[in-house]
Amino acid sequence: MKVSVRQVVLEDADAVAGLNAALGYPASVDGVRQRIAGLAGCEAERAVFVACVGDEVVGWVDVALAFHLQSEPFALIGGLVVKEGLRGQRIGKRLCEEAEAWGRAKGIRAVRVTSRSTREDAHRFYLRDGYKDVKTSRVFEKIL
Repeated sequence: MKVSVRQVVLEDADAVAGLNAALGYPASVDGVRQRIAGLAGCEAERAVFVACVGDEVVGWVDVALAFHLQSEPFALIGGLVVKEGLRGQRIGKRLCEEAEAWGRAKGIRAVRVTSRSTREDAHRFYLRDGYKDVKTSRVFEKIL
């Protein structure tokens, strides 16, 4: 199976919305289209790549630069998903490689990813892909 990876475009909104739902974050196609449109002008610090088999979008990865006073800058994978039935085909690995290459091109020396504690399959994937489990955290949120 030939997989290609490219930047996300507005026309991907329908497929991305479906993948979002599979990841557990349902969103309307219009909402996803607005998010993709919002990426314009942010290319220096953020990227979203999609994996395609032929013309079908079968996965995506969202990566952004993170700058904090307490640590060296790093690239943060904010989300990664591959279509059910195609997992285990190295598509996620290919998407991570694209995110890593993007970070490297920005002069970044580390890529981090957070993963919900219940996503054990995802944890195994990242460990197999060379990521190390370096920290356990809790996430707190305040709705504004």
